[in-house]
Amino acid sequence: MAASASSKLSKAVKQQYMDLPQGDQVQAMYIWIDGTGEGLRCKTRTLDSEPKTIEDLPEWNFDGSSTYQSEGSNSDMYLIPQAMFRDPFRKDPNKLVLCEVLKYNHKPAETNLRQMCKKIMGMVQNQHPWFGMEQEYTLLGTDGHPFGWPSNGFPGPQGPYYCGVGADKAYGRDVVEAHYRACLYAGVKICGTNAEVMPAQWEFQVGPCEGIEMGDHLWIARFLLHRVCEDFGIVASFDPKPIPGNWNGAGCHTNFSTKEMREEGGLKYIEESIERLAKRHQYHIRAYDPKGGLDNARRLTGHHETSNINEFSAGVANRGASIRIPRSVGQEKKGYFEDRRPSANCDPYAVTEALVRTCLLSEEGEEPVKY
Repeated sequence: MAASASSKLSKAVKQQYMDLPQGDQVQAMYIWIDGTGEGLRCKTRTLDSEPKTIEDLPEWNFDGSSTYQSEGSNSDMYLIPQAMFRDPFRKDPNKLVLCEVLKYNHKPAETNLRQMCKKIMGMVQNQHPWFGMEQEYTLLGTDGHPFGWPSNGFPGPQGPYYCGVGADKAYGRDVVEAHYRACLYAGVKICGTNAEVMPAQWEFQVGPCEGIEMGDHLWIARFLLHRVCEDFGIVASFDPKPIPGNWNGAGCHTNFSTKEMREEGGLKYIEESIERLAKRHQYHIRAYDPKGGLDNARRLTGHHETSNINEFSAGVANRGASIRIPRSVGQEKKGYFEDRRPSANCDPYAVTEALVRTCLLSEEGEEPVKY
């Protein structure tokens, strides 16, 4: 299996330097979403003391012409710190800093979907929208071949791999365990993990998170996964259909509820939301992957536990529906529902914003309302 050359460098030699004291100074790694809407970038600066709040972090800038975000003749972009986490690689007191990207005129960059999402969440904060997102991903060698698969063929058909245990069923658990602990250390609200249906495919879950926090925590969890995989010399792919044919794709199922849905009689509000979603299917499909639905078209075929991209459906405990109401929610008449349409490479800000616009702000039509 193809692993990166840098992963073969001596970790023992590196550790000699990582063990050196750093005095009162702190390394802050600034992280942002690049112009693809999927890729993450990062760079580090030294601070004279440990930041306690976001306000303690200075704004910064970068060359947007090298991240698909501007042209060379006017390339400076601004990094505006928005959320801070502990750094599990450099350890305390060092920080990871999730940033918004602003253009030269201080307007949001095209792939900065956080600013509008935060505005929409602010309009419904009294309803306490909670989200939980189930992030599926596939481990690949640096040659793009799934981790642990035979070099010139395929593993046995799907069946034994989902939540499997054993060397012939679980491919790459070391990565999963390292990522889980890194998330816990960082302060990411990771709530679980499991092996998925396709071999070398895994899932982690983040939530419940309220409002804008969902997008912040999922993006940092993704960053941590990429960074852990870098140490192991392999690649984490969020492609919604990494292997064509009779193999499961990768989604980012999104669980959603409000205070009313979680209280007695909440099923009524869940059903009302599903009715609104049924009338706005195409708007959501466009919001649920970074290519306006083209990525999801490869995954949402109506097979392999997916709904058909062209049809809206809902059902209790139905994994082939657009919207699934968990059986326990149907019995207790309160709780949450699961939107199974978002792709693995979706922007969580876009997904959570779309759900709030349709379900709570009662928007209709193919375009988002301007507020």
